[in-house]
Amino acid sequence: MKTIAFEGVEGNRIVADLYEPSAKSAHPPVLLVHGGGQTRHAWRGTARALANAGFTAIAMDQRGHGDSAWVGSKAYAFYDFAADLAAVCRDMERQSGRRPIVVGASLGGLASLLAEGRADHDLLGGLVLVDVTPRMDPDGIRRIHGFMGERMGEGFATLEEAAAAISAYLPARRKPASMSGLAKNLRRSDDGRYRWHWDPAFMAGPRPVNFERASVEAELDLIVAKLKVPTLLVRGRQSELVTEDAVAEFLTAVPHARYVDVLGAGHMVAGDRNDAFTDAVIGFLLEETAVAS
Repeated sequence: MKTIAFEGVEGNRIVADLYEPSAKSAHPPVLLVHGGGQTRHAWRGTARALANAGFTAIAMDQRGHGDSAWVGSKAYAFYDFAADLAAVCRDMERQSGRRPIVVGASLGGLASLLAEGRADHDLLGGLVLVDVTPRMDPDGIRRIHGFMGERMGEGFATLEEAAAAISAYLPARRKPASMSGLAKNLRRSDDGRYRWHWDPAFMAGPRPVNFERASVEAELDLIVAKLKVPTLLVRGRQSELVTEDAVAEFLTAVPHARYVDVLGAGHMVAGDRNDAFTDAVIGFLLEETAVAS
């Protein structure tokens, strides 16, 4: 694995990790795009497995998250993430000669749909939506945003305090054996306290993530009705955001899409059941690339 960088639409630096297979592969590259409040490190296990299966995998930090730049414009609407993602995909296609397949979780999935729908030519070679559909449960969204914003300013005195807050919010989730993974989702500020590894303007700026959400949902409805690329929807069966009705609506709009419902997982499917999630994604990719060849 090595760390690389792309340029977003505002000239903003986008940091990513590159996982390459041991031998040259004819498979298209795979871009892994995390959800809101996460970082590229959420994909580590999946990215390694993809490389072992012969795929070049790139896991990126979205704008304002992880090691990517906090944008001076403080623009963190869905449209802004989509524009960055389109720029990265075009760069990947220039370098590899193949349109990338995007695996997008939550925010990353919505950005992927918007990027594909707004492109003036085919942008993606395929799409894996991870626990996200155009219609998501509003109560679930409020709970997640409430948790993210509650300690946004105050932060945490220790990593253990942050872990306790996460356990209180997600009591069914198994506690990690080590704090190393959690540490990558936090940054230590000058005052010694740990804060989430994203720009507070993402939630509380002039153009936050929920900016014009109703317009976004209306546009997403139009996009999925015309979606042609090979598509897989992966849901956590205990998802707080994606209901069975929302899945049914999506599969009706995108009849060629495949669907996997992961038992024992919530919204954070890749973290809750990384083995089952990764198997589903690799199975889909191998089948689609076999068909394409």
